[in-house]
Parts: sequence; C-alpha cells; structure tokens
Amino acid sequence: MADRFAPGALVRTRRADPPHHTRLPRYARGALGTVLEAEGRHPLADDRARGLAAETQTVYAVRFQAAELFGAGDHGVVLALFESYLSAVDHEEGAS
Repeated sequence: MADRFAPGALVRTRRADPPHHTRLPRYARGALGTVLEAEGRHPLADDRARGLAAETQTVYAVRFQAAELFGAGDHGVVLALFESYLSAVDHEEGAS
C-alpha cells in the first residue's frame, strides 16, 4: 500500500477532542506541519487502548514550528503521528 503523504507534504492535524485515549497531543491539534518521512505501519494505538481491533496505519514523522504549537519559539518539534490524524493542505493554505 502506498503512503498517502510524501516527504515535504504540508499537513494539518485534526482538531477533534475524542472522549477516549489518543496519541495526538492536545497541543498539536489543528496545527500545520511538514511530513519528514513515513516510519512504517502500526496498529492504531487509540483503538488498541480501548480493546478494539486495530488496523494498521502509516505513522509519519511530522515537523512543526514551535511557534505553531506553543505560540513562541524558533525551533522545530517532530512528532510521530498516525495517518488518520492528518489531512492534506495545499501550499496556498499553508502560506496564509
């Protein structure tokens, strides 16, 4: 199965705040980042934590500007995120 996002792709994390465990940190919800690489396929931890059958998804290393996540900082932050946490962003939206 081909990866949905290529290195360099702009992505935005989902904003949802589910009532159950998620590996998407609250501080990163709705944030704009850049895919660095795919890190393999793994069972979705959110489902496993609830005792559900978990299908595998691609996990991506995604780089965010610290200011995007925390409102300040001139460094980058890299998070490992499941594909279902991400949506594609066109470069025009990313520039705004």
